Amino acid sequence: MVHSATGAIGRDARRLKLDTLVRLRWLAVAGQSAAVAFVHFELSYKLPFSLCLAVIATAALVNLWLGLKWPASHRLGEDLATFLLAFDILQLAALLYLTGGLQNPFAILFLAPVLISAAALSPARTVGLGLLAALCATLLVFYHRKLPWATEGGLDLPKLYVAGVWSAILLGIAFTAVFAYRIAEEARQLSAALAATELVLAREQHLSQLDGLAAAAAHELGTPLATIALVAKELDLQAPAGSPLKEDTTLLREQVERCRSILTKLTSLDDQQGGFLESMSLRHLIEEVVSPQRSFGVEIDVRCSGEGPEPVTRRSPGLLYGLGNLVDNAADFAVSCIVIEAHWTAHEVCVEIRDDGPGFPSDVLLRVGEPYVTTRGRGREGDDSGSGLGLGLFIAKTLIERSGGQLALANAAPPGHGAVARIVWLRTSFDEKTAITTTGSALAPLTESETVPI
Repeated sequence: MVHSATGAIGRDARRLKLDTLVRLRWLAVAGQSAAVAFVHFELSYKLPFSLCLAVIATAALVNLWLGLKWPASHRLGEDLATFLLAFDILQLAALLYLTGGLQNPFAILFLAPVLISAAALSPARTVGLGLLAALCATLLVFYHRKLPWATEGGLDLPKLYVAGVWSAILLGIAFTAVFAYRIAEEARQLSAALAATELVLAREQHLSQLDGLAAAAAHELGTPLATIALVAKELDLQAPAGSPLKEDTTLLREQVERCRSILTKLTSLDDQQGGFLESMSLRHLIEEVVSPQRSFGVEIDVRCSGEGPEPVTRRSPGLLYGLGNLVDNAADFAVSCIVIEAHWTAHEVCVEIRDDGPGFPSDVLLRVGEPYVTTRGRGREGDDSGSGLGLGLFIAKTLIERSGGQLALANAAPPGHGAVARIVWLRTSFDEKTAITTTGSALAPLTESETVPI
């Protein structure tokens, strides 16, 4: 099912790669070592140099242990990743304790582990790590050694300044964590939704290929079946009249003829009706999309009109599935009726789907069509198109845009009510003859210069 596949994709996207943490920690070890060595040797400031090196060495040992235990490509579980990031916070807190606490300008690095957690781990883990960093920062306000300085006894900054640094760190942790989480979550949702779209489209393409495979099988089976018919005829002629063998050969010839009749139907489906399978008029396209919905008790009124010849487009699983999702969404919310109005001119093709339901909620109307923004309150049993996850409209929008169309979603203007989905194609993008010669595919998107305003 689509929603189970996207769930797996989302879980995999949250798993932090071991190599990422190891590289970042080696960078921290190098930076901490260089800073401590510079202060001790170049500036000649007094600080507990050996203790600082011991704290830094613990981070290096953890990295060596991780490198020996797992390969660099290993994906960490949330528990281990949380433990390692908590260790980074405590290791930094220990180093800051030895070098001035929050008076040390490197105290801002408390933000780094929380930022990584917000981008890769669940919100609960990020909140826990944020609270740990805030606790360490608070303790360092009261408990720390003197900041190494040129004067004897180090430097002691005013308490008001330290309180300001403490406030800045806590606010920075909260702000950067929320910001990083939102950006990473949107990227994960978009990636998972696009993957779900590809899965759905692949399934529809497999279904659409069955007609061609059946016709091809009929052609391939024709030769051996003709041989069987010839041998059966020879056996029938040689068998004595009234013998059991005569009855068997007669039955064999009848079954061969039956098989040939079936294969003839499959072959004629490919040869005589190939145009119908490969192309369809706008009316037939809408009827094929609507027909599965007529059995669910909602009246569907289809109206078609236009100027000039009716548009004919290539049969596209993506387009059929995209329009089907829109009609399915309208059927779920409609009270009694759905109106589908198709109109075409010499320049464009327009399909409008309206229902008499409550319409889109005002608070999500501007975001409808984005992944995981759902308005679905009830679905039919057996629906596996991502119902309730906000993927249905996203998939429909993606597939329709791939066919060259532009989708706009809105509510009906007062005094009317209900949702309105309006799709517009350029005639050159929708028509089969023009689409084949200009784009080479019914799934080719519009260029920037061909975008249709809605």
